[in-house]
Amino acid sequence: MRRVHIVGAGLAGLAAATRLAEAGARVTVSEAAAQAGGRCRSYRDRRLGAIIDNGNHLVLSGNRAVADYLARIGARDRLTGPDEARFAFVDLADGARWTVRPNDGRLPWWIARDTRRVPGTTLADHLALARLLAPRDGATVGETIPTSGPLWRRFVEPVLLAALNTPVAGASAALAGAIVRESLGQGGRACRPRIAAPTLAAAFVDPAVAFLAGRGDAPRLGRRLRAIGFAGDRVAALHFADGEEPVGDDEAVILAVPPWVAAGLVPGLAVPDAHHAILNLHFRIAPPPGAEPMLGVIGGTAQWIFAFPDRVAVTISAADALRDEEREALAGRVWGDVAAALGLPPALPPWQIVREQRATFAATPAQERRRPPAATRWRNLFLAGDWTRTGLPATIEGAIRSGDAAAMLAGRQEN
Repeated sequence: MRRVHIVGAGLAGLAAATRLAEAGARVTVSEAAAQAGGRCRSYRDRRLGAIIDNGNHLVLSGNRAVADYLARIGARDRLTGPDEARFAFVDLADGARWTVRPNDGRLPWWIARDTRRVPGTTLADHLALARLLAPRDGATVGETIPTSGPLWRRFVEPVLLAALNTPVAGASAALAGAIVRESLGQGGRACRPRIAAPTLAAAFVDPAVAFLAGRGDAPRLGRRLRAIGFAGDRVAALHFADGEEPVGDDEAVILAVPPWVAAGLVPGLAVPDAHHAILNLHFRIAPPPGAEPMLGVIGGTAQWIFAFPDRVAVTISAADALRDEEREALAGRVWGDVAAALGLPPALPPWQIVREQRATFAATPAQERRRPPAATRWRNLFLAGDWTRTGLPATIEGAIRSGDAAAMLAGRQEN
C-alpha cells in the first residue's frame, strides 16, 4: 500500500494510523504537542500527586468504532462499567435519588415500569422522545420535543448536555437523535456506561502508540505543521517547523488537527467556528464505599460525578459561564455539591481544575452545516476529527469513526 502522512495524533489521527498500519500501509504520524492523545490525555498532576485525565470521557457499550479500535490496539480490557445499563441521579434541591435502568432488548418495556423509568414521568412522556429519531431538517431539540417537565429535567437534559456539550434546547435535533438512535434505540446492551481504566492514556493512547512503534511508525512528537504545499489537484509538500517533507505523487495526507488549525492550512475550508468549554475538577479524596461509579447531579453546579479508587472527579459541560470564575471559589462551590451528593465531609480536599476552553464545536444546526466531509477537492488530502461530518456530535466514537473514514479513503486512492 501507499505511504500516508498523518498530521495530528489525537484519537482521530491514531485511529487512522492504526487502521492503515494494520492494513500494511506505511504511515508517518506527526504531532505538534509533546504527547499523543490530543484532548484525550492523562498526566501526573503535581498539585494532587496523582495521575489524572484531562476529562472524564464516557463511552457506551454500543460504540462500535470504539470497540473495534480498542480490539485493534490490544486494549479491549481497558474499559470498566456496570453489567447493566444504569444511570444514577441525585437532585440536590430535594435530595431525591433514582436510577434509570433500560432493559437489554430493543423493545423498551422499561419505560412502562415505575421502578426503571424517571420518577414522576409517564409512558407517554418517554414515547415523545421518538420525535428525535426523524426530526425536521435543521430543527433544534427545543423545536422537536418538550423542554420542561420531570423527564426533561431529570434525564433528557443532563444526558444530552453531556453528549452535545451545548445548551440542549438550541442544539441540533439531528445530532441528539443520533445519540438516542445509537444508545437507547438499540436497547440497554448498547448503552451500558464505560469508563477508561486506569486512565484515558492507558486505554486509548499508549496502546496505539505502542502498536505503531512495533511497526516502526511511532508518532513524531513536537512537530508542528506550518503550511501545506499544493500543486494542482494534490498536496505536494508538508512544511513543518523542522523542515519540509515532500509528498510523493502516490502518497496521501490525512489532516487530523483541530478545526481552527485545519482552516488556517487548507484554502477555502469551512469548519465549525463556535465552540463550548468543558470544566473538569479533580478532588484527592477516596469516595465512600458503595459510591456509584457515575452519578448525575440535578440542581447544582456539578453535573456528573465520577468515583475513582483514589479520587473524585466532576465534569461540567457547556461551561462557558464558569470560564472566568476564580478557581478556589469554583472548587469550593463544586465540592459542596459533591459532599452533599456523596455524603462526604464539607472541608475542601486537595483539588485541581482542568479547563478545555474550546472542548467541542457547538452542536447547533448552524454549526452542523459547517462540518466538512473527509474528502477534499485535493485528491490526496483527507480530513479527520470529531468536527468533520460524522453524523455524531463531538464524541470519542465520532473521532474514531472520522479516522476510520479518512483511512479508508486514503488507502484506496491509488493512481
